[in-house]
Amino acid sequence: MTIQTASIAQGNAPLAVSFKLLLALYAVIPICLIFQLTDSYLLQGALLQYLPSSPSHFLLFQLLFGTPHILASAVLLTTNKDYFSFYQKKIIIMTLALMLFFTLASQLLSYYVLYIMVASWTVYHVLKQQHGVGRGIYQLPGWAFYLLLWLSIGAGISVYMGIFLKDTLTLQQAEWVKQAAGALVVCLLLSTFWCQRYVKTRFGSLFMWANSFLIIASFYFYLQQYYFLAILIPRLVHDATAYIFYVTHDVNKHAGHPQNFLYRWAAKIRLNVFIVLPLVSFVLTFLLQKYGDQWVDALTQFFIGMEFRQVVSVGLIGYFSLMHYYTEAFTWKYGSPYRKYIRFKP
Repeated sequence: MTIQTASIAQGNAPLAVSFKLLLALYAVIPICLIFQLTDSYLLQGALLQYLPSSPSHFLLFQLLFGTPHILASAVLLTTNKDYFSFYQKKIIIMTLALMLFFTLASQLLSYYVLYIMVASWTVYHVLKQQHGVGRGIYQLPGWAFYLLLWLSIGAGISVYMGIFLKDTLTLQQAEWVKQAAGALVVCLLLSTFWCQRYVKTRFGSLFMWANSFLIIASFYFYLQQYYFLAILIPRLVHDATAYIFYVTHDVNKHAGHPQNFLYRWAAKIRLNVFIVLPLVSFVLTFLLQKYGDQWVDALTQFFIGMEFRQVVSVGLIGYFSLMHYYTEAFTWKYGSPYRKYIRFKP
């Protein structure tokens, strides 16, 4: 998601996104720090053994973070005919491009190269959203904004690789990744201090530091081997930020005058407009993650006598994820039809 808050469409948006609420999401950083310090120094790491080595190993994490907001984005785009028609050409072209790329890449590139490419795009997407939201708040010069953004992305990718590839890296490779992440985090810290002189408001400074601490805190938890917390922090802030925009958009567009079948059905059963998209996306996530592969496997074996593994959990959700990274880069920009239903509280 790319938001330029300096230019805001005010017209059809009675409900506004609160900058204070967006900043409050970063409270997860000190909360996780208190948890880690309490566990490390008072409980001697007793709680660490109950945390999964990676959030992806924790089904509840997968059901709550990542996939739901990706599916919410897809539901928002596809259930509003005007949006889908507006972006139809781009969606078709990108779908064909992804099919062609992965058909060729699966033959030419190793699994780990593909994994690193997709993981890097994931980190880029997460941090580009947060800095995109913050850009209009701290109003840095262009070079300063991109300095912080790319230092954050570089450090974030290093931390991500260090966590998710830790079982496949040699000791030397793991140390190189850790040193690269550390060097980038130090540069990010120093650059944030330097860039603070260009921020004109205290709130803008707080928001800029909050975005830098997403990476600094993740790196700290990575060093402490609290990998779950290292991934949880940026994931929670990113996903919650996205839902704030999605729900605000849908309330402004559909409250009192539902404009698509989803909200017309919700109105008939008196379902509050605030919970429609979150509820639909979480239910879809549960059904696809829990039963999707089983259903596809049963159908393909029944009709063609062949077994296809992870068609939904890897194939379909992977497709939605990559399309989400692509479409969010332009659907929320100024001039998009989405923006008619978004404004901000000063």
